Amino acid sequence: MLALLTSSHGGEVFVEWHVEINNTIRPLTLDQPVITVNGLFPGPLLNVTTNDDVHVNVFNDMDEPLLMTWNGIQQRLNSWQDGVSGTNCQIQPKTNWTYLFQVKDQIGTFSYFPSTAFHKAGGGYGPIRVNNRIVIDVPFPKPEAQFDLLIGDWYQRSFKDIRSELKDPSMAYDTPPDRILINGKGPYGDLLVKNHESFNVTKGKTYLLRISNVGIVWSINFRIQNHQMVLVETEGSYTNQITLDSLDIHVGQSYSVLVTADQDTADYYVVATPKLVGFSDALEAIAVLHYDNSTRDPSGPIPSGPDPFDMEFSLNQAKSIRWNLTAGASRPNPQGTFNVTNVTLSQTFRINANIAEIDGAPRYTVNNVSYLVPSTPLKLADFVNNGSGVFELDKYPIYGDNPSAVNGTFVQTGNHKGWVEIVFTNELQVLDSWHLDGFGFYVVGFGDGKWNPGIRSAYNLYDPVVRSTVQVYPGGWSAVYAYLDNPGMWNLRSQKLKNCSDEPRDSSKRSVHKASLQQGLTLDHRTKHDFQNNCETAGLQN
Repeated sequence: MLALLTSSHGGEVFVEWHVEINNTIRPLTLDQPVITVNGLFPGPLLNVTTNDDVHVNVFNDMDEPLLMTWNGIQQRLNSWQDGVSGTNCQIQPKTNWTYLFQVKDQIGTFSYFPSTAFHKAGGGYGPIRVNNRIVIDVPFPKPEAQFDLLIGDWYQRSFKDIRSELKDPSMAYDTPPDRILINGKGPYGDLLVKNHESFNVTKGKTYLLRISNVGIVWSINFRIQNHQMVLVETEGSYTNQITLDSLDIHVGQSYSVLVTADQDTADYYVVATPKLVGFSDALEAIAVLHYDNSTRDPSGPIPSGPDPFDMEFSLNQAKSIRWNLTAGASRPNPQGTFNVTNVTLSQTFRINANIAEIDGAPRYTVNNVSYLVPSTPLKLADFVNNGSGVFELDKYPIYGDNPSAVNGTFVQTGNHKGWVEIVFTNELQVLDSWHLDGFGFYVVGFGDGKWNPGIRSAYNLYDPVVRSTVQVYPGGWSAVYAYLDNPGMWNLRSQKLKNCSDEPRDSSKRSVHKASLQQGLTLDHRTKHDFQNNCETAGLQN
């Protein structure tokens, strides 16, 4: 790993973060415990450039263990810095740990957040920008400025209380968030809300908005009064540039859009509302787009979006988001140099999300398996004793449901440098979204009803967008292709936090939607050394 990092052409970025619980922040109408990074909520921008080596020294000043993950950063040959329970021991209270990773061959809009113990419901998240190297052309004019928008649903209670409620069988599936925040702030116009977010623009100028859904449960629809958006990028891929009145953003997803201040000098509503939620207008997040020299508050009706239950709108929009084949991204050669038109699949995984009752308790399941998070990281267990007593290798029901619902910790081997097809199906009446660490995958298809192999003939293999998080519609399926060229042990999980808490538990605790993908796993001496540095403080010396 060291040779890989020092041979790159990027720079070095060093940051120090102190993560703590602040009880005096009021995102909505009440003071509540909020997880801050360097006293900020959301946390500070991590602003880097393609191929930079990034050092993030995280001090855990909370009263419980912590892990930070880097949503969409691929961690090339570096899965032990991924910041999820399968690859790292947690940072113990009053200790620190330095994450070291390279943003190898990546550009785009991403986010970071705490990955265990329902911490994300308490904050701790922030934006990541991976800028292009100056020698690489960007497929749109340089914007006047950039804004980071972290939008997500929010509980107006302590994340510890919500975490406890979700372990109660009577509340496991029915604990909805209270509102939506924009950059950690409540809605404009609510007199009980301390602050609202505002974005200052100059008439005639164009701005790049980097938007991430950092929420817990709800997909959102985003829009700006009287302004259209031009979609240009998603999670490291430049897209065909399409003009939109509103944009659906699902949990864990990120987009970049261009907005031109081409209206009369005034203030305008910036709005986000939840999908598949009744009374969504009462839950809307509202910020302000403020033109320089404006003396007019936002006026007129708050812009309405599509019907929150109209999945056809959402599905059609998703299908319209395609890869820009002619633009370069992190390298000068066009993205379309790499395509999936003639690939040979080496494996197919079918991932079915559902719920079940196991030993009398409600569980979220994947293929009828409810994932048990072990106290020892999977990768450490694999290195020390081949995973014995911690996980089961290659016994996961990857082609369909297990005959009966069970708890378990499974790891599945992927074929190194092989193409894998992953078909996500959703038997729940909620929008789900799935994320694969370590890779960008090609989103080749969406559909309603049951998936079958004959559907492959309708896949978009010409210009499927490449990203790391894909939505799965209620009663539907989504299919992706991934090229397994990044050896390591990687997390495949639902981005909906209620489905995946990444909290170690026994069979009496709540369940998660999660699977682990082991792909040509190779570890060297440095790997064990890294684990010992972090895991000794957690009492896991070997």
